Amino acid sequence: MAKCDICGKGVHFGLKVSHSNKKSNKMWKSNVKSVRCNVNGTPQKLHVCTRCLRNGSVERA
Repeated sequence: MAKCDICGKGVHFGLKVSHSNKKSNKMWKSNVKSVRCNVNGTPQKLHVCTRCLRNGSVERA
């Protein structure tokens, strides 16, 4: 569910590095909110990342 319907931003993967330099897998989830938006004049619920909300890419209902 952590995927933006507008820009497609999803989870990111990388390595968590401890103080002793041990490496283990880590996953970062996007900050995605469920928002009511106007799509072609009709209100719909979309999953939108906060960057798209802040940029004004989405018209809220």
